[in-house]
Amino acid sequence: MKLLVRHQTIYRYQASAGRVAMRLKLMPVDTPSQTVLDWQVSVNDEVLTGFRPNSFGEMEAIWIRHDQLDNAVIIAEGLVETQESHGVLGRPRNAVDPRYFLRETPLTKASDAIRDMALGLPDGQGTLARLHALSAAVRDAVDYRSGATTSTTTAAEAFAMGAGVCQDHAQIFIAGTRTLGMPARYVTGYLLTDEGDVLHETHGWAEALVPELGWVGFDPSNRVCVTERYLRIACGLDADDAAPIRGSVTVAGDIWIDADVRIAQAEDGVEERQLQRQQQQSAQRSTTQG
Repeated sequence: MKLLVRHQTIYRYQASAGRVAMRLKLMPVDTPSQTVLDWQVSVNDEVLTGFRPNSFGEMEAIWIRHDQLDNAVIIAEGLVETQESHGVLGRPRNAVDPRYFLRETPLTKASDAIRDMALGLPDGQGTLARLHALSAAVRDAVDYRSGATTSTTTAAEAFAMGAGVCQDHAQIFIAGTRTLGMPARYVTGYLLTDEGDVLHETHGWAEALVPELGWVGFDPSNRVCVTERYLRIACGLDADDAAPIRGSVTVAGDIWIDADVRIAQAEDGVEERQLQRQQQQSAQRSTTQG
């Protein structure tokens, strides 16, 4: 399957920013389940060429501006061919010992309730079956409810609330997996759904290290291992660590963020200019309303 993606993020500053620094993890890499055919990232129409591999084997770049800036428009776009691997990523080369992903973070710290859930799962069918059971248990315990949580909501808080979104499901799964003594990490990327619309947000899921298979992707929100409809961008200890865009800005006043992701099958005949036109119309409406 060939996936055509255009991910646009606009930062608007109430007063001109004096300095903006951003770390961008918006450049996918080849894996056993995806091949990058064409991709570029630009900021304010400037194509970034400074992407370098990090210790995870993924690409990231730093963008810094010291002059006055009213807005920053970040666009990641391209074409990636994906293959069905039933969620198995294997063991791609990187400089990080898998045990690093046993580390607990504030967002993924397991509560007593999460530990009880994970440790109470049957373990007689092997590691993979236990992880499938954990994924299902997370989704059973936490309803998908848009707007119920924020980017700062912890796994423990979402689990206690019994509601959340993909970030919460993934971080609860990660907390449970680490409770079982297995490395787990958060993954940011894109998901093509069957809704018949090309408007989607970035998606989050988890990967767990299965001894006999390597890294395997689990999406508790959709009760599946990842498929060819998933496009992987970056990983980290939690959602904050794997965020596609992180940065700092020196500015007086408010900052508005408008993010928009368009994804479609290339075979469907959806041209990139159509995706761009839709995003431009959305940005114009947002500007008018602001």
